[in-house]
Amino acid sequence: MKWPFSSGWHVLIEQELSWLRFNRRVLEQTRRPDFPLMERVRFLAIWASNLDEFFAARISRPFLEERGTAAYQSLLQEAHGQADAASETYRSLLDELESHAIRVVPVSTLTREELDYFGAFLAEEVAPRTDVLRADAVREVRTEALYFATGLGVLEHLVRLPDSLPRLLEIPGRDGTYVRLGELLRLRSDLFLEGRDLELHELRVIRLAAIDQLGLDWEDLPAALETRLDGRPSHLEVEKNFPPHWAESIRIALGLEASEVFRIEPPLDLRMVSTLVDHAPAPLKFTRLRTWLVPGFSKDPFSRIARRDQMLFHPYQGYDAVEDFARAAARDPEVTAMRATLYRVGDDNVLAESLIEASRAGKDVAVLLEARARFDELQNLEWGLRFQNSGVRVLPLPSRKVHAKAIWVRRGRREFVHLGTGNYNTRNARLYTDFSLFTADAGLTRDVKRFFDALEQGKPPRMTELRTGTAIRRLLLDRIRGEAHPGGQIVFKFNHVTDPQILAALRSAAKAGSRVDLLARTTLTEIAPEVHAKSLVGRFLEHARVAAFRNGGRWLVFAGSLDAMPRNFDRRYEIFFPVKDPQSRRMVLSELRSQVADDVNSFDLLDDGSEVARWGGDQDAQRPDDHRKHRRA
Repeated sequence: MKWPFSSGWHVLIEQELSWLRFNRRVLEQTRRPDFPLMERVRFLAIWASNLDEFFAARISRPFLEERGTAAYQSLLQEAHGQADAASETYRSLLDELESHAIRVVPVSTLTREELDYFGAFLAEEVAPRTDVLRADAVREVRTEALYFATGLGVLEHLVRLPDSLPRLLEIPGRDGTYVRLGELLRLRSDLFLEGRDLELHELRVIRLAAIDQLGLDWEDLPAALETRLDGRPSHLEVEKNFPPHWAESIRIALGLEASEVFRIEPPLDLRMVSTLVDHAPAPLKFTRLRTWLVPGFSKDPFSRIARRDQMLFHPYQGYDAVEDFARAAARDPEVTAMRATLYRVGDDNVLAESLIEASRAGKDVAVLLEARARFDELQNLEWGLRFQNSGVRVLPLPSRKVHAKAIWVRRGRREFVHLGTGNYNTRNARLYTDFSLFTADAGLTRDVKRFFDALEQGKPPRMTELRTGTAIRRLLLDRIRGEAHPGGQIVFKFNHVTDPQILAALRSAAKAGSRVDLLARTTLTEIAPEVHAKSLVGRFLEHARVAAFRNGGRWLVFAGSLDAMPRNFDRRYEIFFPVKDPQSRRMVLSELRSQVADDVNSFDLLDDGSEVARWGGDQDAQRPDDHRKHRRA
């Protein structure tokens, strides 16, 4: 399938359409014959969550700058096509689940006793939490909530399903059999509409969630978050048989165009299938990954790191090492100071708790907590209070968002650091593939300390061996141009590669005879046929960012927390670090070669915008077995 690009289209549209195509590849995982059934169901929920994020955040700039253009319509057409395909996928998966005695049944199959029970459940548990709005309050509908429109002839009310209740309810005594809460609501509208029995029709609205975060500091952020709740509607979903004149009145009230309204076979919010995954038997899921832990690291990480660098590839090699490093630093009496960057912290975070423990033990502790991490702002505000009340210095927010991932520790006269490609998030670190470097290299530790000192002083970081900001782009361009010859070789692995200068340099290097392998979720379409571009989508989310250059046979490898996008170079503080230790470098190159060769989880991205799935082979870069034994420390 080709993307309908023309050469004059805006880069912004190409970027977001490419991201939508990535989400289609996520949806394609529901067809993987080698995946356990419930893992395929999980990918349907991931796809649904991603599409909500698209209309809430990613589409913000196209919505404001390109709305109404043919280019913008292409985004909507791709998204609508995916929504229709997802509805068909949902029904197909239900058919497969039937053979495993897992069912989502229509309310028409419930017995009289079951109907009586659910009637009482609706009255006792649902009705008290359900909002009923007048039709003229349609402009106030909440983003992503599930509503039902009702009325006699004309639209009279909107009934909002409470967010605190699951969308799928297991039928008592019928293990593995569920009924949709929304369908139950349709049976007993009298409980919500003052005794009236009226037909209900499903709808959802997505609002823009972006806020102007640049320049905000901690005291400004709470007010900014309050205003975000009033974001403009960008998307309306209604069920297939939704009354046309009601849909039109809602569309006009929300200020949407006709193409921004999707008619979809219910259920509208397919995130609900997560309930099935959460309660599914283990044989229908992936076997739990047995991670390898560095021997002795948890007891004495500093001695191990002092001997030589430790490079790990998560989740195959345990993220526990990062948490052990932070915990050991907090409890070691020889450690006098700690610094860390935190972006997406999550609810339960060992690193964050270790920083608090270290501060209470009298150590000098400071953290750059990026309060402006999209959708995690409120949670980070909570962590900010916890840090401040525990004596941890929370550094002021610079004008640029800080996306770097670094921990710095002073122990006696030595300094130690951890540098990573992923967030310090206890849960995600076990689901995403990321590289972790532990080092006591004097050049790297000195630069990390400079990075934190500059942030605390409100100055741009200036470093010698590490790169941040536009210096990363300059480094990449120099190294790419250095490989622009026959015999040159580049392996470029990032989530997103959309920087025009970087893409042009890669194209030039490939045309000059260099072997260029690009591993990415999304990119722009202007790629030369000579570039070998592919996207990996499998059990684990590919999240590591690495650039490797043959350099005449003496490979240079760099890693970091950034994507090759203009915003990461021009509007963020990232950290891009060299992998200096030879054994660590060999390990990273081995992983990259495995991914380049992968024919189990891959899609080839062709220069005309089409893609070809590479499944069913024998080169699986994500296989959770002992194929990494030779990389152990």
